[in-house]
Amino acid sequence: MGNPETAAVWAPLLAELDRAGSPRAGLVCLSPPGFGAPLPAGFGATVGEYRDWLIDALEDLGEPVDLVGHDWGGAHVLNVAVSRPELLRSWASDVIGIFDPGYVWHESAQRWQTPGAGKADVAERFGGAVETRVRSLVELGMSRPVAERIAAAQGETMGQAVLALYRSAAQPVMAELGRYLEHASQRPGLALLATEDHVVGTDRQRRRAARRAGARVETLNGLGHWWMTQDPARGAHALTTFWAQC
Repeated sequence: MGNPETAAVWAPLLAELDRAGSPRAGLVCLSPPGFGAPLPAGFGATVGEYRDWLIDALEDLGEPVDLVGHDWGGAHVLNVAVSRPELLRSWASDVIGIFDPGYVWHESAQRWQTPGAGKADVAERFGGAVETRVRSLVELGMSRPVAERIAAAQGETMGQAVLALYRSAAQPVMAELGRYLEHASQRPGLALLATEDHVVGTDRQRRRAARRAGARVETLNGLGHWWMTQDPARGAHALTTFWAQC
């Protein structure tokens, strides 16, 4: 998962995958430092450090996995697919467009990347009442039950991680990482394209990046950034169909 989330964002999708025959015992949710897990001492919350954190977690699992990531989690997935494909059986991401050389960070990200403005914005977002944070997430498209769980976990630690992560990813960093997208084709890939998600690149950028990564594209018509809470059954169907074909 990504910003401003915890692993709770996956709960509706996990239930649907369970119903579809993927038992919960085989489904592992990882919480990145700062996003539902503590920030370890000395952890700088940069793009590279999150990639290395995920690599360590996958090595601990001991066998290739079907790795799925959303938002920043989707970026970490691609960084692993490019650098350590042997850890994966397959990968899926909903943010492949941010690796396109023409991608421009969305307005909020640009504020977080700006000294002063970013700190003030994060303090306002995560420092208010929980119900205010819930309403904000719901207005942006997240289902209320999930928003309530995530809002309760937001706070100063997540704010610190958000600022550090986005500042480490200011362009041209993502464009440079995107130079190696072709390496991701060493494992079957799925690019989830939610048509109403307007912060992860244009349709053209996402499809162009998917082609370079050798990924199949699954279009989620009418769904937005939090597709896994809006229509978890459709998301589960897309993933199980992809896994069955790998």
